[in-house]
Amino acid sequence: MESIARLTSFAVSLLFLLSCLSFTSTEAYDALDPTGNITIKWDVMSWTPDGYVAVVTMYNFQQYRHIQAPGWTLGWTWAKKEVIWSMVGAQTTEQGDCSRFKGNVPHCCKKDPTVVDLLPGTAYNQQIANCCKGGVLNSWVQDPANAASSFQISVGAAGTTNKTVKLPKNFTLKAPGPGYTCGPAKIVRATKFITADKRRVTQALMTWNVTCTYSQFLAQKTPTCCVSLSSFYNDTIVNCPTCTCGCKSNSTDSESCVNPNHPHLASAVSGSGKSNINTPLVQCTSHMCPVRIHWHVKINYKEYWRVKVSITNFNYRMNYSQWNLVAQHPNFDNLTQIFSFNYKSLTPYAGLNDTAMMWGVKFYNDFLNEAGPLGNVQSELLFRKDKSTFTFEKGWAFPRRIYFNGDNCVMPPPDSYPWLPNAGPPKMASLLRLAMTVLASFVFLVAYA
Repeated sequence: MESIARLTSFAVSLLFLLSCLSFTSTEAYDALDPTGNITIKWDVMSWTPDGYVAVVTMYNFQQYRHIQAPGWTLGWTWAKKEVIWSMVGAQTTEQGDCSRFKGNVPHCCKKDPTVVDLLPGTAYNQQIANCCKGGVLNSWVQDPANAASSFQISVGAAGTTNKTVKLPKNFTLKAPGPGYTCGPAKIVRATKFITADKRRVTQALMTWNVTCTYSQFLAQKTPTCCVSLSSFYNDTIVNCPTCTCGCKSNSTDSESCVNPNHPHLASAVSGSGKSNINTPLVQCTSHMCPVRIHWHVKINYKEYWRVKVSITNFNYRMNYSQWNLVAQHPNFDNLTQIFSFNYKSLTPYAGLNDTAMMWGVKFYNDFLNEAGPLGNVQSELLFRKDKSTFTFEKGWAFPRRIYFNGDNCVMPPPDSYPWLPNAGPPKMASLLRLAMTVLASFVFLVAYA
């Protein structure tokens, strides 16, 4: 029996090891957006005496996750000794050592160049279509017209035919920090282009794709947002869990958070530190999160019920432009009206309509200001009741999950949700039962003493 147990244990361990090895580092699965990714397409448009000219385009095929300021950074490693003679619509961050060249000096000679987008307002002779947005790349659902970013690159010391060109390796994409993992470049069918008059079709000489997928764990080890709850039928406001995104430092000199009533607030959030938006400077709260989403069950009608959703920015270093919110609730299949937000149903699985994507109305509330009086946006949702499922019991009226800008927000524990007046909370009910049991035992002992 002991040998059988050891054999079974070995088999389980082996299966676990094989299952771990079966997933590559490029795989990151999002249940709400199972096919979402950023695809980088290289189209070789012409050959040059020592290389080629290509147009590189990044397509954001993610439904609700976007790249915000200060924008994307793309990197790779050349397969041979290639150099970049020139670029249009983007630039490398370093030129590298080009001392071996006499006369014309390449734009970049590094083995592993790093490319960034140009800023809006770039001179026209340095622009191509879909360039010069400061690296901002909007999501496919929210703003498909701005979900692509392109640049042109002239590569030298490279192959001059389909058979001699070597594909770049080790692609990296930062947006602007970590989170994306890119797979190897793969040669695909050459891209075809239709002329403006739609009477002629041309095609690239050679095309390869790189696919990058996102992992929140790689992007941020700690949460970036949290959810609080309240309802009309209970005075309790369930706040975000304590220390959700960090804990307040006991040191009075710490810059981990800012008291909004502090007399030196202006100096604390200004200066050179404010430009470092990757390091949040948040308002002092119990949860210490840069963003909080509040879900309030507001009104109960005969045929409908109403919810108020508020988003508050506690970060003094960050404005959220083109923000979005994704929420899961079983009653979204009967959403009747939404006020002051845009809305689209996300249906990653056929027949299941429980996920909604919401974002601000352009020029009205699509810009979420940094912490302060204006750092808040809100809307109301009106649901039609489905008598077969609707209830206010056991926290049914509250969302199952909420995402802000693609990051999963921390929910309060289920046993803390607001309860109906005629039903005590689980903890109080348990304490009451315990007290009644103790009292009954005491009365029994006294009666038969």
